[in-house]
Amino acid sequence: MKNKIASGLFWKLLELAGAQGVQFVVALVLARLMSPEEYGTIGLIMIFITIANVFVQSGFATALIQRPDIREEDYSSVFRISLLLAVPVWLLLFLGAPAVASYYAVPVLKPLLRVMGLVLFPGAVISVQTAYVSREMNFRQLFKATMSAVILSGAAAIFLASRGFGVWAMAAQQLIYYAALMTGLFITVEWRPSAGFDAERLKGLFRFGWKILVSGLIDTIWMNIYGLIIGKRYSQADLGGYSRGEQFPKLITSNLSAAIQAVLLPAYAKNQSDPVRLKGMMKQSIRFSAFSVFPMMAGLAGCSVPLVRVLLTDKWLFSVPYLCIMCLCYAFWPIHVTNLQMVTALGRSDLFLKLEILKKALGIVILLISLPHGIIFMLLLKAADEFLCTFINAWPVRNLIGYGIAEQYLDMLPSAVCAAAMGGVVWEMQKLEAGGLGPAAILLLQIAAGMLLYAGLSLLLNRRTMLELLEVFRRRKSGEEPADGR
Repeated sequence: MKNKIASGLFWKLLELAGAQGVQFVVALVLARLMSPEEYGTIGLIMIFITIANVFVQSGFATALIQRPDIREEDYSSVFRISLLLAVPVWLLLFLGAPAVASYYAVPVLKPLLRVMGLVLFPGAVISVQTAYVSREMNFRQLFKATMSAVILSGAAAIFLASRGFGVWAMAAQQLIYYAALMTGLFITVEWRPSAGFDAERLKGLFRFGWKILVSGLIDTIWMNIYGLIIGKRYSQADLGGYSRGEQFPKLITSNLSAAIQAVLLPAYAKNQSDPVRLKGMMKQSIRFSAFSVFPMMAGLAGCSVPLVRVLLTDKWLFSVPYLCIMCLCYAFWPIHVTNLQMVTALGRSDLFLKLEILKKALGIVILLISLPHGIIFMLLLKAADEFLCTFINAWPVRNLIGYGIAEQYLDMLPSAVCAAAMGGVVWEMQKLEAGGLGPAAILLLQIAAGMLLYAGLSLLLNRRTMLELLEVFRRRKSGEEPADGR
């Protein structure tokens, strides 16, 4: 099972890294072609689309992965009900678009929201396709389809933006990506919808899935509430700066979190009757996540100024404080995901929902306290909230498999110490600009110094985790496969 997890994690990370790498390059080009106001407008639209997608893609898809005895007709039943759900959700977006445009005083939101809402329909199909891939742990096929879709949609967006289409270039990017990914998965994945439909088994999936859906809805609204508030209380330019600052850490941690979620949920679910084995698997996941994410967040914050100047130009320098604070916020994400995936895999969607309600109640209190004090203070308290939520998410895991937050933080401590030391050194290197070095040269020096320093510190303080990760990559490079050939 460890080999299956390593293989699945390798291909999932490769898919996410490749796709997001291309999207990142596309975003950099678009940032140079578009203004902060235009980026803020698209950021606002994506908040509503993301929330709408929860109704279509969450709940049933997770239940397909978690349930031990899935049949062919279950996939087809969920396929039909997901497409059916997409219709009223899209109609709600269509009818509500004028009110949204009026509330934010941005007229272009009306046609944008109506057009971009069409991604709900291919998204419904993709959710079933990816559930099938996850159960089979055949992420190689997902990699092929995703890369094709992201390259095609990115090229189209750059072409349209260079021709002056502005926000519509990014709208086209989303529509083309979803349509191409759905088509690519039909080509590369064996599953096809059949005529089968079992209402009774669908009810069983719903009994588990509705709690996940509600939890996902609460979490998605909460994750985007800061953007909604900034877009209303401040300006579209401020929202664009916040979105740009959030993009870099979110790009890294969301990809790793998605890989963890896609690979660990089916792996945990298949071993849900063995708590000792589950604890061992989770400990390794926590160590690997911390080893990877902590230095990325620390290094990203440390080189934030030259990074923004080189990649986004000086017009985006106002987003640097947002970037640094969001690095701290997103450092906790893999911890959240790993704990919640364990709760989900053990079939405790009731606990999952209770945790979301408790965390959001705490978050609302913190948000209300921070509102009168500006964006920076609001984001600093958001980071404090993310830290407190690690204790909430780990509380049931301690009771379920005996792996509480104290032990988890002890497992992450070596990586945290190495990352903090490296981040401090990289931050100080920004002062080299006073000596006449340009931002590009400083950035390259920071990256090289950060990688060498973190590797050296890890050999001294975190040798076990580093060697385990190197062994995983060695196996993939040499082509070693799990015993069953998957």
